[in-house]
Amino acid sequence: MGKKVIVAGHICLDITPVFPRREMGGIGEIFTPGKLIRMNPADVHTGGAVANTGLAMKILGADVSLMGKTGTDAFGDMVCSLLKKYGAEGQMLRSEGESTSYSVVLAVPGIDRIFLHNPGANDTFRAEDIPWECLKEAALFHFGYPPLMASMYERGGEGLLEMLRRARMAGTAVSLDMAAVDPESEAGKADWDSILKKVIPYTDIFVPSVEELFYMLDRPGLEALRRRAGGEDITGVLDIERDVRPLGEKCMSYGAKILLVKCGAPGIYYRTAEEEAFGETGRRLGLDAGCWAGREGFEASYVPERVLSGTGAGDTSIAAFLTAVLAGETLEDAMHLAAAAGASCVAAYDALSGLKPMSELKAKIAAGWKKVR
Repeated sequence: MGKKVIVAGHICLDITPVFPRREMGGIGEIFTPGKLIRMNPADVHTGGAVANTGLAMKILGADVSLMGKTGTDAFGDMVCSLLKKYGAEGQMLRSEGESTSYSVVLAVPGIDRIFLHNPGANDTFRAEDIPWECLKEAALFHFGYPPLMASMYERGGEGLLEMLRRARMAGTAVSLDMAAVDPESEAGKADWDSILKKVIPYTDIFVPSVEELFYMLDRPGLEALRRRAGGEDITGVLDIERDVRPLGEKCMSYGAKILLVKCGAPGIYYRTAEEEAFGETGRRLGLDAGCWAGREGFEASYVPERVLSGTGAGDTSIAAFLTAVLAGETLEDAMHLAAAAGASCVAAYDALSGLKPMSELKAKIAAGWKKVR
């Protein structure tokens, strides 16, 4: 492809105990003190935005450098060993005395995922950890999961602002992904509305999930949505016009240029700035403002072959979108490919095993791959 990409930010080891494919009952029935559940072998893979989005872009054909931070512990060895299979371990920082981040992903059939997460060395990752010469060479800098990185949300998000501002000073286009926030953690106490106001003007492509965006911009709205969902996944009761579009309006008022809001199984809401505001972003990414600016819509998901886990589906969707943008695809085709990558991902327990090459995704779309609605 020729254009260099940096994917930086949060990286961890994902450990997914694989539950038997049978009726398991409700969450309270499953996790009863003293109960023994016979499990299948665990699925162990790299996780986080750096591994999920970065390796997916690499598989899809982009020229990607992965930049994150681990400890020198056993989990760090495992992360680097897994990255080495893709030839992607070279830019990883390893810090003596810090722990490597890990997540235990509880993907119970029929129940939304539960994450037990330790941020580890991600908490001390900073702007100066990205080599300036690498930034200068990159066409795109993608940063992921600042809510899971203390250095990014402390001091009112000054660390994140410095990270994105530095990339912009180097002349590269910037994309930003978020992550779920634990309300009881320090990240949960951060003023995310204020942080987004600061950092969105320094991003060209902003790609949060709908639940993340609700938490950051409209917490009462999120609580109302959860009540409406009755304990089920909120994406199952979303009304795009009533629930998602107002969030999009707010992001655009903060200066968003290209906005994708991941809405889980239903699909992805997208919106782009009007032509005058879109100009610099279009030039940085080589996009025709006449075709990209002033657009809004909802890209419904494709019907997956099977559903094992949603882990990393949003990340791989974004990877396909970013790869398509760098390849000069139209907005429509980039959105089709984003939805196709997400549908492929859920057919495996990890983010990458189900991912198809770009040519295969295009062929399946051309052959009339059915949408969920």
